[in-house]
Amino acid sequence: MAGWLIAAALVGAALGTGGADKLAPLPPYSAAYTPTTVDERGLWQRADEAERDLRDSPAVVHDAALNAYLGKVLCRSVGQDRCRGVRIYVVRAPYFNAFMAPNGMMVVWTGALLRLRDEAELAAVLGHEFGHFEMRHSLASFRRARTIGDIIAWTGVVSPYSLLPVSLIQLHFSYNRAQETEADLMGLRYLAAAGYRPLAASRIWERLMAEEDATALGRKRRVTHHYSAGFFASHPTELTRATYLREAAGGDDTGGDEARDAFLTAMKPWRATFLADQIKLNDFGGSEYLLGQLATDQWTPDLLLTRGELYRERGNPRDLVSAAQFYQQAIDAGCTDPIAWRGLGLSRLRGQQEAAGRAALKTYLERAPQASDRAAMAMLIGEGGVQ
Repeated sequence: MAGWLIAAALVGAALGTGGADKLAPLPPYSAAYTPTTVDERGLWQRADEAERDLRDSPAVVHDAALNAYLGKVLCRSVGQDRCRGVRIYVVRAPYFNAFMAPNGMMVVWTGALLRLRDEAELAAVLGHEFGHFEMRHSLASFRRARTIGDIIAWTGVVSPYSLLPVSLIQLHFSYNRAQETEADLMGLRYLAAAGYRPLAASRIWERLMAEEDATALGRKRRVTHHYSAGFFASHPTELTRATYLREAAGGDDTGGDEARDAFLTAMKPWRATFLADQIKLNDFGGSEYLLGQLATDQWTPDLLLTRGELYRERGNPRDLVSAAQFYQQAIDAGCTDPIAWRGLGLSRLRGQQEAAGRAALKTYLERAPQASDRAAMAMLIGEGGVQ
């Protein structure tokens, strides 16, 4: 994956939003840009090579239904003429990210899909990335980077930026922030034109801020809200984005379609996988916040199961008690995943409830006779303890 990730970064890929402006009609559609100069052709060639590598990567989720759904949402958002040349790849990575290359390759990470609540928010993400593509930001960024690189090479600077004029450095990074602002506002215009709820764009960043705070608290770090982008920051802060996107969308009084049921239906076959990947991040605070946001006022069996896994993985004595409760609640709510009985058994065994733990593990093996850890679990049942 390293090759296509590096190439994607070179063509200006990271997800973001920013800006404050009135919603305006969409500009007339113009066909995809065709590279003409040597530099442009080189950039497009690198993007094509990155896409070939990505296409064969095991990290790509090759699910026809999921990919078709994302394509449908993109086409509704930006229009059939605009979306025709876009190729979407879903990459199994548990972080919030998406990006688009100048050759029409769009990449969406599964961590972003997990954190979205409805189709309108998905449309906001896809529209933002397409906005970068339509306004040819990757090409502009490439040209600007080349200019900075040429100056660095000409001055013979060993440590980048050390001898460059401050105004030149500031121009380079503020230019990237301006691009993010433009893409944000373009994405907001796509949302409005497609009939989606414009306020969806700001809600994403509000929750991401809260998740970052929860992660910091979980790791005993100071919680800070960034009110302005740092000197070298290439993106507006989440607070800036959330604020001006809400203002541009008209505050809390805007309507529009959210299509929540359609989104949840499309994500349902994959949510358990996305949740399992999230738990592996070893981010207790952020994961606990995310689960609560996904649950709102209804803890479904899959969320209860994941919460049990989260608490069991941290493994404090009180966590094991909580984990056992969450596993049992998941089972009582209709969970059929054998992992629930496995987690329940391990939690109870580690909590010195040996008889109940062995009983749960026995049920696990009955429900998952081909489990890869069958020998280990059978040993625990026979020995009645955990080493």
